[in-house]
Amino acid sequence: MNLVIDIGNTAAKAALYDGTAMLQKERFTGDGTAHINSFLGDRSVKGAIVSSVSTDPAPLLRFLSGRVTVVHYLTWQSRYPFRISYKTPDTLGVDRLAAAAGAMLHHPGANLLVIDAGSALTIDVMANETYLGGSISPGLSMRFRALHEYTGRLPLAEPGRKFTFPGKSTRDAITGGVIMGLAFEINEYIRTFEERHKNLTVVITGGDGELISSFADREMAFYPDLVTDGLNYLLDYNV
Repeated sequence: MNLVIDIGNTAAKAALYDGTAMLQKERFTGDGTAHINSFLGDRSVKGAIVSSVSTDPAPLLRFLSGRVTVVHYLTWQSRYPFRISYKTPDTLGVDRLAAAAGAMLHHPGANLLVIDAGSALTIDVMANETYLGGSISPGLSMRFRALHEYTGRLPLAEPGRKFTFPGKSTRDAITGGVIMGLAFEINEYIRTFEERHKNLTVVITGGDGELISSFADREMAFYPDLVTDGLNYLLDYNV
């Protein structure tokens, strides 16, 4: 059994895998030591992998080393089942690499456009088993907050499926502007990279992935656990 821990910008997740099948997952806060201890209970775990793009996981790694046979802390220097073509790999978020690995796991041999619609919107390109890089822009919640916090009178709107487009109220104008703007952005990314890479497969994940994919023009595969699937794959690949 494998333990996968993904510490993101706004949330941290833990998951247990038996082979490639996820058995259980939970969210937690803080360094997670007490939560992970409760999450594991008396279950025996052979391997664990930790990915963090925010907090220092050192306390968690020390705790795991006393409970798990093999603990792997994912960095850009870990082993990956693809080449990395990126000028500054030391600054590359390992969650993006894990998502790419997850996409490769689900679609082996395919050219891939990997979209993660979370706190930030990341879009990454994989072609000929090479990670080519991508882009980072604000995610949905960040765009809504920016309109509210950097203006004097605009309300704080929230993501939702029900709004008029074009907006017939200020709240609908904000909701439609942010959601449809992001969907149009993704549509153009897909069109651009489909011209560059044949037989491109588009996958999406992240907290807002399902919502955004419903407004995009192109059908895409939604995997809510793409990053943790990729981390589980990378744990076995490194160990």
